[in-house]
Amino acid sequence: MDSEDFSPDWHEVAARDQLDPDFPLGVEVQGQQVGLFLLEGQVHALDDVCPHAYAMLSQGFQENGLIECPLHAARFEIATGKCLNEIGQRDIRCLPVRVVDGKVSVRIPIQPVAPA
Repeated sequence: MDSEDFSPDWHEVAARDQLDPDFPLGVEVQGQQVGLFLLEGQVHALDDVCPHAYAMLSQGFQENGLIECPLHAARFEIATGKCLNEIGQRDIRCLPVRVVDGKVSVRIPIQPVAPA
């Protein structure tokens, strides 16, 4: 393990066995909404809020490597966060994920505080 493995920006968010390929899991990490998606046995973490309107992508429809927003059908690639239709407005952020001893952790970069 390198020193980054112990960085304070890694946050344990779920047990791996909580994840299901048909039912994403939404979690809050450091005040940010994050969606956890199981795709072909691999865990992915994405910003959970759709850029078009405030809707949780983790409450959307997951199929064929895509997540569809439950409000207006914006679609995104789970593996990359790429927006696939205009209504989605922009790509969404993918976050680093690791699974250690059956526990899923997400890396949320520490936001620097601007000097006063």
